[in-house]
Amino acid sequence: MEKKLYKSRSDKKLSGVCAGLAAYMGLDPTLVRVLYILVSLCIAGFPGIIVYIILALVMPEEPERYDHDQYGA
Repeated sequence: MEKKLYKSRSDKKLSGVCAGLAAYMGLDPTLVRVLYILVSLCIAGFPGIIVYIILALVMPEEPERYDHDQYGA
């Protein structure tokens, strides 16, 4: 089965975007959060915040009984 990108329900700080990206890529959510903040503030600036808001609105919420091991995330 193919991997799907979802916002995390269980490991979220704001909306679950970074935790969802981390689960999709198989990385630690804290690492993704720190990298996103560094890239957004140091390189991208304001557009990084806009991208986060767009992702929070567009990414679907993780299903209630989503099994990361079953779907390869």
